[in-house]
Amino acid sequence: MTTQTEQTTQTTGGAVDRGTELSEQVFDEIKEGQEQAIEAVRKFMKSVDEALPHDGEGPSRRQDIVDSALQMSEKLVETQYDFLTKVVRSAGSALGASGSSD
Repeated sequence: MTTQTEQTTQTTGGAVDRGTELSEQVFDEIKEGQEQAIEAVRKFMKSVDEALPHDGEGPSRRQDIVDSALQMSEKLVETQYDFLTKVVRSAGSALGASGSSD
């Protein structure tokens, strides 16, 4: 026979395990998204290098395009990270709330 305290501990432990698993999945998704963004930028830079070779001194149109692409990819990764962080926090709150009400 289990006591109320043991049941609460088991329920809370299950919620923590689910929350940990969810967090790990989300952070794996973040890592994968960042790796894909980096690879996309590499491919883009290669295409720009082939289409607009660097010539001369000083800033060039090529550099402006590359800088813009890097800023765009940085913003995409940042947005993805912010979104997934909010998902984890919300899920953690929901799991905590469901774990404490059982």
